[in-house]
Amino acid sequence: MRFACLVYVDPRAVFYGSPTNNATLGDAEANRQELLAKGITAEALVLPSEAVTLRIRNGKRSQTDGPFMETKEVLAGIVLIDAPDMVAALDIAATNPMARLGAVEVRPLVDFSRPRPVL
Repeated sequence: MRFACLVYVDPRAVFYGSPTNNATLGDAEANRQELLAKGITAEALVLPSEAVTLRIRNGKRSQTDGPFMETKEVLAGIVLIDAPDMVAALDIAATNPMARLGAVEVRPLVDFSRPRPVL
């Protein structure tokens, strides 16, 4: 199975420069390099102020600067992993140092060969 590990943090809490947070950011980069060496995609995202949100409605394209949400925590990075099941995926996600400063959501990726979910 394939999983996305979505890393969420409050940038104001992460980037204020405390020695503990700076050490965790260093650990996060080391963890990212370890994952990349194993062939796992692991990338950090720039701050939301540099993002553009795109929507297409009724065939018309609209863009909004930054994300359109009311939240303190923002999506800060993504790690794409292969694991046999959720338990193994959680074990891999637990190695992400950013979980100490924010949260890591582990979500299975869609397997398009399977039936769509019924809501």
